Amino acid sequence: MGSPWNQYNTDNALAETIKPLDPEEFRRQGHLVIDFLADYYKNVEKYPVRSQVEPGYLKKRMPESAPHDPEPIEEILRDVQKDIVPGITHWQSPNYYAYFPSSGSIAGFLGEMLSTGFNIVGFNWMSSPAATELESIVMEWLGKMLKLPVEFLFSGGGGGVLQGTTCEAILCTLVAARDQMLKKIGRDNLKKLVVYGSDQTHSALQKAAQIAGISPINFRAIKTTKENAFGLTAEAFRATVGSDIESGLVPLFLCATIGTTSSTAVDQLSPLCEVAKEYGIWVHVDAAYAGSVFICPEFRHLLDGVENANSFSFNAHKWFLTTLDCCCLWVKDPSALVEALSTYPEYLRNKASETNQVVDYKDWQITLSRRFRSLKLWLVLRSYGVNNLRKFLRGHVKMAQNFEGLIGMDKRFEVVVPRNFATVCFRITPVEICRKHQKVSMEEAANNFNAKLLEFINESGKIYMTHAVIGGIYVMRFAVGASLTENRHVSLAWKVVQEHASTLLMAP
Repeated sequence: MGSPWNQYNTDNALAETIKPLDPEEFRRQGHLVIDFLADYYKNVEKYPVRSQVEPGYLKKRMPESAPHDPEPIEEILRDVQKDIVPGITHWQSPNYYAYFPSSGSIAGFLGEMLSTGFNIVGFNWMSSPAATELESIVMEWLGKMLKLPVEFLFSGGGGGVLQGTTCEAILCTLVAARDQMLKKIGRDNLKKLVVYGSDQTHSALQKAAQIAGISPINFRAIKTTKENAFGLTAEAFRATVGSDIESGLVPLFLCATIGTTSSTAVDQLSPLCEVAKEYGIWVHVDAAYAGSVFICPEFRHLLDGVENANSFSFNAHKWFLTTLDCCCLWVKDPSALVEALSTYPEYLRNKASETNQVVDYKDWQITLSRRFRSLKLWLVLRSYGVNNLRKFLRGHVKMAQNFEGLIGMDKRFEVVVPRNFATVCFRITPVEICRKHQKVSMEEAANNFNAKLLEFINESGKIYMTHAVIGGIYVMRFAVGASLTENRHVSLAWKVVQEHASTLLMAP
């Protein structure tokens, strides 16, 4: 039996023969992967947009254990095509209109490649100065493009950071607000803190509140109405806050949304901030979907009032040609984040940090480790420029307007809520359904029929949409934003909707 030392030498020799980062082999395999993806994008319209597989499909195709010996990349890529692609819902398809877009681009992809290729762990400035400094610069550029108040920029005492997702941005700001408030009223008053949103606010707020230790009974989803286009009003907010104060509770945090998930509704930001200011409530502005479009002057007025908010975020990975994940967060008071989220163990101590010469982004987020996300955002901004980014966004808005116009020409359909950006919420009208099927409850019949129609459409694989229930009304959501979508795809999508509606309406 050999000695442990001999076994170690053998294993070490084997590791050397693998050469995980051999430059020439990396070049060869990298070209194969790029060619594979280029062909994928070239042929993406040939695939059913929504994956048509059944749950558990992949387990039936895969071996029960990992291979003992190495397999060539060519064989692995063949299996990607054969086994993985059928289980993908094709978010980059020009016929994808579900949820919100996850727009990609050559610049975003190449930036991701560079980030992954360098593979740094940029938790503080010292760990990779370029990562920290580029992030600060890119966030300053983007803040100026959005015409954010100077208080949100490093040059005005604030600052920007790249989080992974909006969920992280909301949690970080909520924790910062919580600790600020508890410092004033005492940490034993945690159970008195109240968090506010609307009944249209993303569920990320409720999850963040749970993680931050806010009592579930102190989470307020304030009712919105059709009369106010499902945006949160200052009057409803004030009434809820007043009731909580009378009950001895402490208002803490408001998440105001510009472009809600269900219908892209816009909360009344300016008056909401005025109410919040009266009561010392932290206001976070969530523009996860719509934030990109505010680089276009014609939309910027929807952000009026942000100057009185405490933080603002949007997802560049949704509608800004930057691959997942990339959430842009700005705060007026970075020290609130740092005080709530920083740790400083001995093994991270260094002169630059201790002399306050640098930003250490580990203290602006939940985790310690962080990716070099700013590279891909930097490449997007430089590769396309502000003018082309505006054209990209305006193009999708125009396509959504065209789709809205097509709906208006077919009396069987209606747009349910006003279109604010590039998402249209529509349905077949209750009158049409009840006339054909003699249902008793018009709204219930309409909801059931539209749900059935949407599933019928998605099963075809030709296009993919998702739904929302707004004020009790089931709607189909047509969210334009995929990078490859053109007007011809929108026209095709409308024909698909009409054809499936006609078939279903004629069914017994």
